[in-house]
Amino acid sequence: MTDATSETPPALTFESDAGSNRSKWVAGALALAIVAWMGSGFILPAEDTDATPEEERVLRPVTVAVRASTAEPVAQVFVAEGQALPDRDTVVRAETSGQIGEVLAEMGADVAAGQVIARFDVAARQADLDRAEQERIRAQREFDNAEALLDRGVATVDRVAEARAGLASAIAGVTAAQQAIADTEIRAPFDGRLEALDIEVGEFVSAGANVGRVVDNTPLTIEIQVPQQSLRDIKVGQPADVAFITGDTAQGEVRFVATSADAETRTFTARVEVPNADGAIPAGISAQLRIPTGEEVAHFVSPAILSLDTDGTLGIKTVTGDDTVAFHEIAIVRAQTDGIWVAGLPDEVRIISVGQGFVNDGEVVDPQEDDAGTSRTPSEPAPGVPDMAEDAQGTASITGAAR
Repeated sequence: MTDATSETPPALTFESDAGSNRSKWVAGALALAIVAWMGSGFILPAEDTDATPEEERVLRPVTVAVRASTAEPVAQVFVAEGQALPDRDTVVRAETSGQIGEVLAEMGADVAAGQVIARFDVAARQADLDRAEQERIRAQREFDNAEALLDRGVATVDRVAEARAGLASAIAGVTAAQQAIADTEIRAPFDGRLEALDIEVGEFVSAGANVGRVVDNTPLTIEIQVPQQSLRDIKVGQPADVAFITGDTAQGEVRFVATSADAETRTFTARVEVPNADGAIPAGISAQLRIPTGEEVAHFVSPAILSLDTDGTLGIKTVTGDDTVAFHEIAIVRAQTDGIWVAGLPDEVRIISVGQGFVNDGEVVDPQEDDAGTSRTPSEPAPGVPDMAEDAQGTASITGAAR
């Protein structure tokens, strides 16, 4: 008897299935169809319906937006930052040594020239003066006696000369004693304010020691540094508008302009005097000066319309009467918060306000008026925004104008 588990089952075959090879034929047919479609373009090229003769092609000009601009006179202003300095600022020193006997002024008080601020104890010096005065009286008496005896023929000329020398020495002693007492008074050197007083009654002070400080800020002096390219615009006697950091404003006048440049900064020192009769403006605070230096005709434009030429020249593109683009090199006259004033353009011009980056000098364009363009009249720059120009190194410096 044969074991049923040892028999091997027959393998499954699909040879009798009529659709077993259909997928191969379908895939092959699709591949042939794709190859034939791709190759048809080389055998039967499509007709170019857009082709036109070269002579019939017409290139349309680029459309740009333009706005009319008229040049206006703009004030040239030199702007600089400085510090308000007092007209006079002096340290008061003791001229002798000794104990302070009395203090006659308080720190912060207004003092007049020659006013006594403090005194040393003068007891010892007064005694020296009394002794010198008595010595002078004795020397005077001896000189009188010597002259009387000389008139009688008893005394000699040498004795009279000796008495005269003794009298002169005694007089010098009195003068020295009087000066010593005068030196015990500490006086204000000029009208001003006693900004510091560093002595107390009974304190010992050595000769030459600092005892106080007097400041005179009527008027104030503001010192500024002028760049080399702006030196010829700043003259003695020019008016200056001054704005202090405290919010106070004042009118000043240029009093000094140096003729020798600083060796390190290559700038020239200038000083502007500002009246301060009531002393309300303190010394030492920062200030901004604006010095008018003339006028220049310029156009007000947006910085966004500036362009660079092929050689890197900064300028503005305009449209001429025959709709041709023209590039003009410009110089920045003044920069403000809402635009800049530039020179180098004709007095009346059509400036490309939109599309200047897509056209070149000499190209014919289709100009369209820019209704959004605005113009304005010259005005002062916003507070804290100085007039700017490019210096020789290409960095922004505070100057009155770009030369």
